[in-house]
Parts: sequence; structure tokens; C-alpha cells
Amino acid sequence: MTNILSLIIFAPLVGMLAILFTPRREEKIIKTIAACTSAVPLFLIMSLWCQFDRARVVDGADAQAMAEMMQFTERTTWISVGNLHVDYYVGVDGLSFPMVFLTGLLAFICIIASWGIDKGVKGYFALFLLLETGIMGTFCALDLFLFFVFWEVMLLPMYFLIGIWGGPRKEYAAIKFFLYTFFGSVFLLIGLIAIYFGTSAGRTFDLFALAQAMDTFPEHLKMWVFFGFFVAFAIKVPVFPFHTWLPDAHVEAPTAVSVILAGVLLKLGTYGMLRISYPMMPGMLLKFIPVIAVLAWVNIIYGAMCAMAQTDLKKLVAYSSISHMGIVMLGMCQINSLGFNGAALQMFNHGTVTAMMFLLVGVIYDRAHHREINGFGGLGVVMPVYTGLVSIAFFAGLGLPGLSSFISEAMVFLGGFDAIHRSVDLFGCQIQLHTFVKYVTVISIPGIVVTAGYVLWTLQRVWLGPLNEKYKDIEEISTREIACLVPLLVIVLILGVYPAPILDIQNHTLELLLKVTGA
Repeated sequence: MTNILSLIIFAPLVGMLAILFTPRREEKIIKTIAACTSAVPLFLIMSLWCQFDRARVVDGADAQAMAEMMQFTERTTWISVGNLHVDYYVGVDGLSFPMVFLTGLLAFICIIASWGIDKGVKGYFALFLLLETGIMGTFCALDLFLFFVFWEVMLLPMYFLIGIWGGPRKEYAAIKFFLYTFFGSVFLLIGLIAIYFGTSAGRTFDLFALAQAMDTFPEHLKMWVFFGFFVAFAIKVPVFPFHTWLPDAHVEAPTAVSVILAGVLLKLGTYGMLRISYPMMPGMLLKFIPVIAVLAWVNIIYGAMCAMAQTDLKKLVAYSSISHMGIVMLGMCQINSLGFNGAALQMFNHGTVTAMMFLLVGVIYDRAHHREINGFGGLGVVMPVYTGLVSIAFFAGLGLPGLSSFISEAMVFLGGFDAIHRSVDLFGCQIQLHTFVKYVTVISIPGIVVTAGYVLWTLQRVWLGPLNEKYKDIEEISTREIACLVPLLVIVLILGVYPAPILDIQNHTLELLLKVTGA
């Protein structure tokens, strides 16, 4: 099927249109349409998983070679007016395909997890399917104008999903999310326009053609464009100090929206850096590595310390996401095979683990109607199955050996001791990147200890110890809720002992990216 990526991207949009033409009172039909149309991309992605060429290797070490690494590509003229030429150009490689799979899986799970939604059912599921289309398109887009369109498409449904179906401070959280993300989009748009007019690529937004022509881009502007892209993507990660929107958005968002936000949307920031910033401006990348490394360290330590201080379960998981995305950034600044593969694998692993954690927090919120850690106690006595699943999810977030996050985190921390051997001038000082990144890695390792602290302390206060008599009759986790968790649980367990299913897909693409960056 030559148009299989288009079917994956736009099948949810078809479902959204079907929902809009369904009477508001037919809530069961609306939910069924949403579930069926979100299942279509997942099944198509699973068929692509079998067809994906894991052994593809191309000659060369430039943007053209990266274009040849793309699989299942589709390209046709979309806008052609005067000097403006925009293509509908999509494709996937080892970097984007795991993220596309993760998006399809989490979107389907979130639709099932949202079955209890009874307020504005029609609007909720229509917006959720539109959000899925935006995310899929962003991961698949290979034309920068198309990338920006899909990037912006995600903004509106997420704003309404938080602002209408969220908690008591939903309007504040939604507006804060919108303003932060829109602020970053302005930097992204300015950078795209600058590159479009500043290179000799022939008035095209083709990602690889622009990257190939960046030698003609004025050198004094490259730093500002790289900085603009970095701000846009850093807000989405989020990187300190742009992180403050995330805890508010998570606390107020419905459970399924928190799952898709932490599981996939945060990865768009690091994905954008690896897909756009790194191959287009490798020279600027080397100059920014010390900054990226320091911000990664701040994310790891600061995020973990803030998580330790939380009394709200959702806020704790939100700050833990900030810490774990810092590990992704730490791997990205090492410019070696271990770091890149560890970072990309951590993106996928964090998506599955944090999705489990938010789903499990949602289970207890639906029963107790609060998330205060100190308000529980001893739930393991009356909810043993639920407690077992929580323990696996939290220990996976901790990075316990045998669970998926351990492999990716170990790769990143090991890669930190073999970072790229280059020197850069920073504020008049010559910095050896190998030594600098190594020391940053060393001072980031205590973040693991802090993570263990807040994970074990939370497990002790909520699920262990004497039972809070207020919850002696609380219901055990339901079959539907378990069904949402099982696929994620299987992935966490399998990748914990055998990470090859993801590493085999991403390895050759990341090796080529290393060559393009000059490593």
C-alpha cells in the first residue's frame, strides 16, 4: 500500500468527521467510532512493523543519505504559487517509526481509558482524534512547512481538552499551556522563514534539501536560528526554565490527556532537535553542547527534587517526567552511538512507563476523588492487583534492572564517559566536550538516588503500612482498566530483558545521524 502513512495520519480525522455528524445523544456510537478509528492506525503500524527494513544502510554522510534512509515515503505537490513550493512529503525511519508506533498505541489505549467520559462526549472524542492526527503528522512530516502545520494542529485540541474537561483550575492550566507552546511556535516559524529565504535550496521547505544547502546560509545567523529552534523544542520537552506549564497541565488534565501529553507530546521536543536542528546545523550543535548538557543536568536533579516534595500523585509523576526527559537530553549531547541510542530508547521507554503511571493514578482518582499522597495508606491490603501493577510501573520509572528504563538509562550514563572528543570556544574559554560531558554525567547520577527516594517513599505512604479505614471498601482495579495497562506492561517487561525490537529499528538511522553531525 503506497499511501499507508497517509491512512495512518488521517484515519483519526475521518473518525472525527464521522463523530461530528453523529447525534449528540448517541454516546455509545460516538465512543465506538472513536475506538474503531483509533484502532485503524495501530493495526496499520503493526503491519509496517513487519515490513520495516531494519538492515537498511546507505552510502554517504549527508542529508541526502538521510533522505534515502526514509521508508514508506509519499510525496506530492501541495502548494505551488509563485516562488512558494510546499510538498506533502511524509516518511519514517528508525528515529520516527518507534514514536509513530507509540502514538498509535497510546491513542487507542486513551480512547478506551476515556470510556467513562460523560460530559461533552462528542466534543471530547472528536478533539482527541484530531490531536492524534496532529501528532502522527508531526512525526511523519519531512517538509518543514508541513511539519509546522501539524505542530500547530496539536495545539488547539490539547487546549480545549484541558480547558473544558480538566480539573478546578483547568482554564489557567490550558491558557498557560497554550501561551508557552505558542511562544515556542513563533521562534520555530521565524527560523523556518529565515532558512527558506537564506539558503540556495530553490525556495523549498524540503527538510533534506534545506539541510544540504545550509552551507550557503549566513554563518552569523546560524546561531540565532539554532537558538530559536532550541527554544521552540525545549518548551515542548520541557526544559528548565520553560517547564512550569507541565505540572499545571498534568494536574488539571483528564487522565487520558495526561497520558498522551507525557507519553508522546513531550517527545516531540527532543524529536524535533534530532530531526531538524542536529542535521541542519551540526556546527552550531557542537557550540551548544555545554548548554544542553547543563540544562539536562538541571532537569534531572531539579525534576527529581521537585517530585520528592510533591503531595499530589499526578504532580509527582509530572516532575518525574521532567527528570527523565533530562536523561534523554543528556544522551543527545554526547554525540556517540551509546548516547544517541540510549536517548531514543529512553524516549520510547518513558512514553510507556509514564503512560502506565498516569493510568494507574487515574484509577485511584476515579474511586477516591483526590490524589493526595498523605490521604491514603495501606491500599495494598484491599487492592492487591492494583498495587502489584503500581509497583511494576514505579519501579520501571526508577530504572530497576529487568524493566525497560534500566537499559536506556544505563546506555545514556555509560555513553557520558565516551562523549565526543572535540573542543569548543565558550565565552572565550576552550572547553573539551569529552571532559565537560563526563563531569556533567557524574553529577547527574545522584538523580537516580533521588528518584529511588521519592518512588519508595510514595509506595510506602500510599500502598504499604496500615490501611486507612476510610478506604476499606474501595474497589479493586476493573477488567477494562487492566486491559488498558496490559499492552504497556508487556512492552515494559520485554524491553527490560530484550531491547532489540527497538534498538534494531533505530540503530542504523542514529549511526547515520552521528556521521551527519560530524562525529
